[in-house]
Order: sequence, then C-alpha cells, then structure tokens
Amino acid sequence: MTYFLFILGFVILISGSKFFVDGAASLGRRLGISQLVIGLTIVAFGTSLPELITNVFASIRGETGLAIGNVLGSNLMNTLLIIGIAAMIYPIKMADRKCRTDVFFNLMAILVLGVLANDTFFGKPEDSIDTIDGLILLAMLAAFLYYSFFPKKKESTEELARKIRKIPVALALAYIAGGAAGLFFGGKWIVQGASQLATEMGVSNTFVGLTIVAVSTSLPELVTSVVAALKKNTALALGNAVGSNIFNIFLVLGSSAVITDIPFAGSLNIELGLLLLSGLLLILFIRVDFGKQPMAVSRLEGALLILAYICYFVYTVWNQFA
Repeated sequence: MTYFLFILGFVILISGSKFFVDGAASLGRRLGISQLVIGLTIVAFGTSLPELITNVFASIRGETGLAIGNVLGSNLMNTLLIIGIAAMIYPIKMADRKCRTDVFFNLMAILVLGVLANDTFFGKPEDSIDTIDGLILLAMLAAFLYYSFFPKKKESTEELARKIRKIPVALALAYIAGGAAGLFFGGKWIVQGASQLATEMGVSNTFVGLTIVAVSTSLPELVTSVVAALKKNTALALGNAVGSNIFNIFLVLGSSAVITDIPFAGSLNIELGLLLLSGLLLILFIRVDFGKQPMAVSRLEGALLILAYICYFVYTVWNQFA
C-alpha cells in the first residue's frame, strides 16, 4: 500500500499543483488583484510546486537527504535532459535578452549554493545549509523576481494576463481546495514512500531524491518544454527549465533550510560541479557557434546534453549499488 500511495502521490501532486495554480490565479484575477502580483506569487511558482511541497514534507520529517537530493537531481534533469530534448526537437535560440539573463542567474544560483553549502572550507565544523543560508537564498529569490519583472512592469503584466484563465468563482474555489488537498496528500505519500523505499533497498534518501523523486517532480517542466519546442517557442522551452532551476535553489531549498538545517555531504559536490559545468555550457552555447545557428542550443549540442545526463544517471546508480 505504501508503494501504491508513493506512485499515486506523484500523480495527485502534479495534478494538484496545476489545479491549485489555475484556481488561485483565476480567483485573484476576479478579485482585481494585480496581474503582476498574481504572476509573481502564483504563476511563476507553479512549476516548482511539486519540488517545494515534497521538500517541505521531507524537511518536517527530518529527511534532509531527500530534500537536497530532490533539488540537485531536478536541476540536473532540467539543464541536461529537458533542455537537451527540447533542443533535439527544435534548436533553442538564445537571442531573447531574458533567456540570456536567466542563464546567468542560473549559474549565479549554483555558485551561491556551493559557497553556502561548503562550510568547512570557511573553517566551520561541518557542511550544512542552515536557517541563515535559507534566508539568504530567499532574499536572492526576491532580488531575482524584482530584476525579472519590475523593470518591465507593463510588458510583464500583459504577458501574465494572457496566461491566466478566467473561470467561475465556485469552480476556482473547487480547484484551490482540490489542488491543496492533492499537494498535501501527494507530498506526504511521496516522502513516506521514498523513505520506506530507501530503507528496503538499502540506499540513502539522497539517492532516492536524486533519481526517482527528482525525475518524477520534474515531469511538469519536461512536458511544458517539449510542447513549447514542438510549437517552436524556444524561449519558453529554455526559460521554463532554467527558471525552474533558479526557483528550486532559491525558493525550494531556501524554504527547506528555514524549516530545518540541511546537512550537505561532500559527495554532493559532484552534482554541484556537474550543475556548474552544465550552466557554463549553456553560456558557451550563447557565445560560441557550434551548430548552424548562432546563439542557439543546436540539435548536436542538445544530444550532448542528453548523453551527459545519461552518463551521470548510470554513474549514480552504479556507484550506489556497486
């Protein structure tokens, strides 16, 4: 039954996040709340809700390995696999200024996390992401949102307004209630199932977070980016994946650390290093033309990203069971 609820948890968590966002955004629009405020507080956080809820439950239960593994694993999947698949479908152009800005913010978020997590490098007794670190990450999220949205308030408002569906109030309330219930029970069942799975398989919670949980909670980003690539909306395909990375580090990990300190195993610097290299690769793709299109992630480059993720995933599994 635990494993059944574990699998069901992913389904209702992802579905619940969609219903909650749709209902809350529509209700906010009917109440006359600024489209920009709705976008900053609801729509922009939507794709990171599965990771956020999972990490909140993991932090409350003290499953800190699962919390850090979920964020690092999700970000690796977003950067290597999801962007790689989207580029294979249609080359991702980076001519848009916001795309290039988000890529640099993504790299900065990784560097900040690396500094905050490796405390022993600065003379402290152990590596961890504590409450102060969590508040720093949340403050950087606020700075990122301000930089991304407020300088172009009019354009941002109009863009967000087009994304928000207007539905009847009763239906919006039902969406919010059903979505909240899905988020609660989905997150709870996932964490309980992941903990039991790790115990019975004889593996760490961090490993389960890096693989099974990370892949499952990243499914909304995968679907969104693939659909965007099929429609040749490459800015959305890239922005969705990279934006989710930034929210995962600043919001999801920041919130988790505020709830409880998260020990950081030195071995996780492999994942951080790979994230840093993948972030640098995206910047390199902007500056250097390896394909037929300048300032784009070409199909060849997308294939290299996918290959890198497969190699990492195989290495992680082999290293755990060898």
